[in-house]
Amino acid sequence: MIPHRRSSLSMWVANRLAKTRLTFSREEAMREAGISHGAFLDAAERLQKRGHLVSPRRGFYVIVPPRFLSWGAPPADWYINELMQFERCPYYVGLIKAGEFYGATHQAVMEFQVVTDKRLPMLRVGRSRIVFYHRKNMAAVQRGIVDRKADNGFIKLSSVELTALDILRYPHGVAGLANIATVLTDIGGQLDGGKLASLSQAYERSVVQRLGYLLDKLGFTGPAEALNHSLSRRTPTWVELSPIRKVFSDLAPEPKERSRKWHVVMRRMPEPDW
Repeated sequence: MIPHRRSSLSMWVANRLAKTRLTFSREEAMREAGISHGAFLDAAERLQKRGHLVSPRRGFYVIVPPRFLSWGAPPADWYINELMQFERCPYYVGLIKAGEFYGATHQAVMEFQVVTDKRLPMLRVGRSRIVFYHRKNMAAVQRGIVDRKADNGFIKLSSVELTALDILRYPHGVAGLANIATVLTDIGGQLDGGKLASLSQAYERSVVQRLGYLLDKLGFTGPAEALNHSLSRRTPTWVELSPIRKVFSDLAPEPKERSRKWHVVMRRMPEPDW
């Protein structure tokens, strides 16, 4: 009987690439390629130096197809699903990055934005900058997460309603109210008022007030009224449209409007950036 000759890591990686399976764990490769831990580390280091492998997390590897060698890695949506499975974290692609899937093209985003229940540091993988935003209770917004076809499989993506709420919850991820207004202008016509109101129950009242106020001002009265109805069951509290840090509160301009409908104080109305 002729003994089976085990493949080297480079051959194993090449075979995996041919099947368009771009990710793997260290343990998976050692088991399937039949190599020791030390042999794996040596071979993986050689492939990384040649640009054929990249490791966003210790023990997790992404194969770099030839057309992305100059990028240093394939786009993040090619492997984010597998990376988050490796991290054992629920997740979804959100904020402006999700908005791009719904036609919000006026605001280019320089980072790949992911919401998850684990506090993870930012990753630089080739040209991609993956930034993680924290939500403690992911189950509360599960009905707003959809599976979306990507170039190399599927990703978890925030629905258009979840995207609208998140850009008000994480304004630092959208770089200000003008950008928020621009994204809402692009996606507002797709919002389902019932779904938006239902999801809003998982958000702070201040987020819902600000979103409702902006949708009203931008002319999306249907989803705005749905939010207004959902707020009727909550005790109203006045909030600033743009949160002001206490140290700068004395320098803030005088309010231009105090909306009794939304209990929102508006000092400067953001103009969508065309």
